[in-house]
Amino acid sequence: MTRRVPVVASILVALAVAAMIALGVWQLQRRHQKDALVARLSVNRDLPPIAFPRVPVGDDLLFRRAVAHCLQPTGWQSEGGHDARGKPGWRQIAQCRTGAEGPGFAVQIGVAGAPNTTPDWAGGVVQGYIARAPDHQPLITGLFGKGAPKTLMLVADPPLARLAPNPPADLSSVPNNHLAYAVQWFVFAFVAAVIYALALRKRAARA
Repeated sequence: MTRRVPVVASILVALAVAAMIALGVWQLQRRHQKDALVARLSVNRDLPPIAFPRVPVGDDLLFRRAVAHCLQPTGWQSEGGHDARGKPGWRQIAQCRTGAEGPGFAVQIGVAGAPNTTPDWAGGVVQGYIARAPDHQPLITGLFGKGAPKTLMLVADPPLARLAPNPPADLSSVPNNHLAYAVQWFVFAFVAAVIYALALRKRAARA
């Protein structure tokens, strides 16, 4: 007697495969959106400076020249990176106070050779370009969406506190991995379908 194909399991697998294919198509759409964003950002480096922080501040202002006034650094953060010459070092990022009536902002004032460096800087006028601040979000968030909103900071140019110069604005720092994410989703869908087909074949052989 021939056993019937399990209906509930087949529906669940079909829904899972369809969802993974849909996510792959969505990542392809996001790839085209990111390409358009990178094209806009390539123009920002030649535009006149703006005041920073500016509300709202979005990714469309990345690499735009900006000027800000830090009344006082309220905290420091060291992040691994490299200076303008490609030498490894530690990026020194200050959290700045702009006054009781305005939002604070982060500024990367330069690159130090040691992580425990305490920059000798008490604030002042900063000029440079707008970049994304470190957020340490796991890479897996890119498979499902944008993750948490990105925080932007000002990268000082010239550097401050006698630190090494920051790297210049680089379009390659804007990740565009959506094609890879799309391929991963399509591969997941294919593997799931193959595994289920093999399971059905084995089930039929036992029957």
